[in-house]
Amino acid sequence: MKKGKLIISVVAVLVVIVAILVMNKKKMASYTAGGIKDVYYVTVQKALNKNLSESLTMVGTIYANNDVNIVSETAGKVTAVYAKVGDYKQAGSVLFQVDDELKKAALMSAEANYEKAKKDYERTQALFQQKSATDAQLDMAKLGSAMAEAQYIVAKRQMADTKIKTPISGFITSRTIDLGSMVQGAPQATLVANVVDISRVKVKLNVAETDAFILKAGDQVSVATDVYPQAIFTGRIESVGSKGDDAHTFPVEISIANEAKHQLKAGKFARISFTSKKSGESIVIPRAALVGSVKAPQVFVVENGIAKLRSITVGSESGLDIQVLNGLSLGEEVVVSGQNNIVDNIKVEILK
Repeated sequence: MKKGKLIISVVAVLVVIVAILVMNKKKMASYTAGGIKDVYYVTVQKALNKNLSESLTMVGTIYANNDVNIVSETAGKVTAVYAKVGDYKQAGSVLFQVDDELKKAALMSAEANYEKAKKDYERTQALFQQKSATDAQLDMAKLGSAMAEAQYIVAKRQMADTKIKTPISGFITSRTIDLGSMVQGAPQATLVANVVDISRVKVKLNVAETDAFILKAGDQVSVATDVYPQAIFTGRIESVGSKGDDAHTFPVEISIANEAKHQLKAGKFARISFTSKKSGESIVIPRAALVGSVKAPQVFVVENGIAKLRSITVGSESGLDIQVLNGLSLGEEVVVSGQNNIVDNIKVEILK
């Protein structure tokens, strides 16, 4: 009997509790309907027309405008040295003198033979005009003069080769022989020095295939180096390679006029900032407006206080902006903050 009364009491208490909860829920619903609103605040920005500027910064290596290894074109002993590492030499300056005694004697003999053969040919011509020499004699005299001239030219060149000269103006960066050294000519010519011309320098680097089709020869670039952190150099793209390597990168060469105040040297690193302007205007929105990834981009567009999720097609990026190729019209308002708290077709309030 007592057990039955206990069960009835427990059931009565549970009924009372449920009734109270139901009443409280109705009251909360009435409060919400009467004056309390669920509000999602967002900030928006209009889709605008802009000229996009694509920038790219990469590191390259500086090379000399001309870098020449000078070799000996004759064999013999070095009798004089006129250059040391660090010297600046004009094109055509003599760097080394090789023993020329035998070459000088050969040149004198070749010159004498040439002068004699030339006079013999002139005399034979005069005799031929007087009908005192045959065609064969004239031809032999002409051939002798030509052969003597050829021998004279060879001897003169061999004599000139005893003076080893620099073909370009520049700095001596290395010297591999000294006074008294023996040098050889072709085919195993002796390397005697290296000369670099850094009146202009080149920066070489490789860029990705997507960037290679944006960069154009003649475009200006900005160049910075660690050795001159405050100086910004202006360079020009000389060439963009037409053939990529196995990594699908393309060689780019940039030319820079070297300054006396901030002289760049070959072998250093340089940071190149490329800037390529897109032609025409594009619809642009902030990168922050995107929901999801760039591969499947979406944005919330606010229409009459309702946020609607919309898929778009994006193009290139420039800083904090991104180009919209399809899916948005000029002037439409996209949510740039607060989009993480909303869903499609929800009512929002724009913060001014």
